[in-house]
Amino acid sequence: MSLTAIIISAALAQGAPAAIEAGMSDVAYAELSAGQSDAAVRKLEGEANTSDPALLINLGTAYARQGSTDKALAAFRAAISSPDRYDLELSDGSWMDSREAARAALAKLQRTSAQAAR
Repeated sequence: MSLTAIIISAALAQGAPAAIEAGMSDVAYAELSAGQSDAAVRKLEGEANTSDPALLINLGTAYARQGSTDKALAAFRAAISSPDRYDLELSDGSWMDSREAARAALAKLQRTSAQAAR
């Protein structure tokens, strides 16, 4: 599974605007899908709910794309240890437990970092 596939879609079937109207956090799915990592980081760093696994996973993804590996690792670890836990819809339409998604993103980043260090 690629790191891109870990990007979480906060919207279930109606798209991002419906998720926002329903009171869900904006997890910068649109920005990440468009390759706008800097915009995603700005949006996600400004969010109040820093224990939201979807927010943390997407923040980690944005950091990883910026090359901020340490920040990405910290965000993925925070998502794993978050008191909040629920099923997330991944960008490929599949569903995964938030902690499993964070673990997958963390493992992928660690593998990528190890390969780059060789």
